[in-house]
Amino acid sequence: MRRFAFTLLEVVIVLALAGLLAALAVPRFSALRDSASVRAAMADLGAAFSAARQAAITRRTVVAVVVDTASGAVAVRSAAGTLLRHELHAAYGIVLGCNRDSAVYDARGLGYGLSNLTLTIRRGAIVDTLTMSRMGRVRW
Repeated sequence: MRRFAFTLLEVVIVLALAGLLAALAVPRFSALRDSASVRAAMADLGAAFSAARQAAITRRTVVAVVVDTASGAVAVRSAAGTLLRHELHAAYGIVLGCNRDSAVYDARGLGYGLSNLTLTIRRGAIVDTLTMSRMGRVRW
């Protein structure tokens, strides 16, 4: 009788090639995960600024976007209290950086302040930036 099977040498070679391919593919998946987290966090951040501007216009009051870089959170606040809060670090594992601690919209939807606001979101090697101009325009 003749049996068909793999020799030990063939199995070792196949496992070595599979390990090599996995070692090449894992960093690509890590970068893909970091990129997706930064994009999702940036979308949440843009939504928070949009909600703050809209709330300022509809309520005809001053609304602030407060950035807490230590905990990685962004809160939208008005005189009535906190309207919404996004825990970006907890949700996406990102690190927030900011040149100011808050941005304020007046009742017309225009930004207060002396300078532009720049927020950076970083995870791994992926970085994205959101900028709010003096007039309240947001770009990312």
